[in-house]
Amino acid sequence: MSLTAYVRKRDFKRTAEPKGRRKRAGDSGRSFVIQKHDATRLHYDFRLEMGGTLKSWAVPKGVPFKKGEKRLAVHVEDHPLEYAGFEGVIPEGQYGGGTVMVWDAGAFEPLGGNPQKDLGAGKLHFRLHGKKLEGEWTLVRTRGGDEKEQWLLIKSGEDVRPVSKRKDNESILTGRTMAQIAKERDAEWTSAGERKREPMRFTPAMKATLRTEPPKNGHWHYELKYDGYRVLALKEGKSVQLFSLNAKDFGRRFPQIAEAVAELPVEQAAFDGEIVALDEEGRSSFGLLQALEMGGKRPPLACYLFDLLHLDGEDLMQRPLHERRTMLAKIMRHTEEPLRYSSEIVGSPQKLLEEVCKRNLEGVIGKEADSVYEPGVRSRSWIKLKCVAEQEVVIGGYTPPEGERKYFGALLVGYFEKEKLKFAGKVGTGFSFSVLKSLYRRMQTLRQSECPFANLPEKEAGRWMQNITPGEMKRCRWIRPEMVCQVRFGEWTRDGKMRHPVFVGVREDKAAREVVRERPAK
Repeated sequence: MSLTAYVRKRDFKRTAEPKGRRKRAGDSGRSFVIQKHDATRLHYDFRLEMGGTLKSWAVPKGVPFKKGEKRLAVHVEDHPLEYAGFEGVIPEGQYGGGTVMVWDAGAFEPLGGNPQKDLGAGKLHFRLHGKKLEGEWTLVRTRGGDEKEQWLLIKSGEDVRPVSKRKDNESILTGRTMAQIAKERDAEWTSAGERKREPMRFTPAMKATLRTEPPKNGHWHYELKYDGYRVLALKEGKSVQLFSLNAKDFGRRFPQIAEAVAELPVEQAAFDGEIVALDEEGRSSFGLLQALEMGGKRPPLACYLFDLLHLDGEDLMQRPLHERRTMLAKIMRHTEEPLRYSSEIVGSPQKLLEEVCKRNLEGVIGKEADSVYEPGVRSRSWIKLKCVAEQEVVIGGYTPPEGERKYFGALLVGYFEKEKLKFAGKVGTGFSFSVLKSLYRRMQTLRQSECPFANLPEKEAGRWMQNITPGEMKRCRWIRPEMVCQVRFGEWTRDGKMRHPVFVGVREDKAAREVVRERPAK
């Protein structure tokens, strides 16, 4: 299907919905989005990226959670890919008038053959990897031949835990409720139905998917991968706000960066970038950034800006990347330190990666030139190719010190999987004395008696595993799983543990519940 029906039903002078365009079928990724929609009746719009558009169904009673449970899903017109980021109020009198919230989003994994052929045949089996949903479902056509085909959305595989009432009424993009989105509409539109200047607010960052090798098809551009703190910079006149990935205020922590952004030659803008500490050879170093945080030596700081999300009242997130970066480059033509433009590096991606690794850099980031900005989504339109294996992990406990070691022996770390903390190994190296002391003091404020790991003590095939035995469990000290750190390691073992992990630093900018094991995309 084309977007003809979608465009015909809407007056884009009155609605803020994206007009969009259909991408070539070969450009299609595997994203999904579910939008809560309070129109004539409250329902959920279920959308799968396929063939360059979002295939869409209206699900009156929402997604089923119990195995075998079925929900009516009415097939509606295709929507543009840009619609995945739409959240707001469709004016009364417009098609679908009412409040729209981005309820969940992520990637969908087809579990059959060719998903487009399966859909055409009337049965599509898939797995969702979202922020709220993780599991298997099946779409089955029950009646066709008219404008609104009737399908069933069926829960396949195991049951999933129902979304809590709080999460059900919260946007994954902005954290707003339906009522808050509806209320803010008055601030965004005039009485004549024209959109006012777009208000500036925190936008969750678009994230890259881990890959082991660069893609062979498509139009991609590559940048260096930086080892620092991701930052969203919002500029309103001379006022600047800096936000971390988890919406913490970075303005007080990095005032020199905020002051530099305030001098950029635009009145209102939102920038995506990364704050880094530089070593003597000009390479970004997370270790140096950590030392700075703990009151150590002050290395040179820089902030690389690589995307432009808003400019003077216009939301640019649905524009292709190459347009956003062209506008950003013009703004930063005469920029001085500590701001830097993240330039494209040109050449064969495999050779680029080899050269980057030879220089002991982090790796490269690849981005599709035509990709839109997908807030809060780990997208396959952006990829990361790393020189070394790194993983964010949650600290769930520690072992007592031995010998001359002070404070603690090793951190016990893991990641979340289906809302359970899975043990991933012990981290016993990479600590300076000051880091040992600082971490120990922080962990004392989080002490608890129960082990937070769902898979400890470890037992497999009737025998206790070597990593943590029942005897060692008695010596471990447990903490609430709220602290996140970054580790570097050799590889994942067959039983899901990190081999030779080394502590890199604490991640103040990451929420513990969002830490999952990173697996390279196929």
